[in-house]
Amino acid sequence: MMRIAVLQMNSGIDSDANFEAIRDAAFAAADGGADVLFTPEMSMLLDRDRKRAASKIASEAESAFVSSLVDLAKNSGTHICLGSMAVATPDGRWANRSMIFSPSGEGVVARYDKMHMFDVDLANGESWRESNAYRPGTEVVTQDLAVQRTTETGEQDETIRVGLSICYDLRFPALYDALGRKGCDVIAIPAAFTVPTGDAHWHVLLRARAIESSAYVVAAAQVGEHEDGRRTYGHSLVVDPWGEVLLDMGDDKPGLGFAEIDLSRISAVRSQVPSLANRRKIAT
Repeated sequence: MMRIAVLQMNSGIDSDANFEAIRDAAFAAADGGADVLFTPEMSMLLDRDRKRAASKIASEAESAFVSSLVDLAKNSGTHICLGSMAVATPDGRWANRSMIFSPSGEGVVARYDKMHMFDVDLANGESWRESNAYRPGTEVVTQDLAVQRTTETGEQDETIRVGLSICYDLRFPALYDALGRKGCDVIAIPAAFTVPTGDAHWHVLLRARAIESSAYVVAAAQVGEHEDGRRTYGHSLVVDPWGEVLLDMGDDKPGLGFAEIDLSRISAVRSQVPSLANRRKIAT
């Protein structure tokens, strides 16, 4: 078994306050025996007013919060899988970027820019055009993390492979096919899901992604009414490779949850239903 922590957040327009919530969670996760802390999409700033947000968004190299997260991972002794934050890019647009921070002091060991832009008009009148401000990523990203696993004989060093994705990516199974082929043990799907789409699709899609990838899915989510006027669905989930929901944090408040990742469960499911091995290329 390996223990992880999942942070459900109600991020707002105050980046300092958002960072404090992550800082408190990192030390609480470490105290709770977790090797990895997962946070939601847009953990550091959730603001649909792009003019107001612009003054708080810097490049990764210039961001004070990236430096603070590097220090936080080291000081807490916990891997921090930051769901995402907005970072400036050379072409003038932003990237919605996931990052993994190592407790070893290496800093950012993996980064993934959200591929699929949320450009939709919902039936309830909500309209979103993520591509107006954000540049889509192009790379499939995985990262091996050195963790400790609890066995009958004590603690053992172990390596797990984490695949990265973000929110709207959830609806595009080709990405998860690629992550499954790369042998991911855990796939992170941090989100700030809207309530109408969450009610309809959140649980079923997350369970499907776990089943088809034969991997654990960890989906840290934003929840509740936010300072910028939006409302998010919550229900941070951990799903095992068989599609069983191990953790559901509900839709009423932020908080920190814990779950156990059983690495033997992954190999057992892949042996019982070898769908990854049986996949064939589909001609189109």
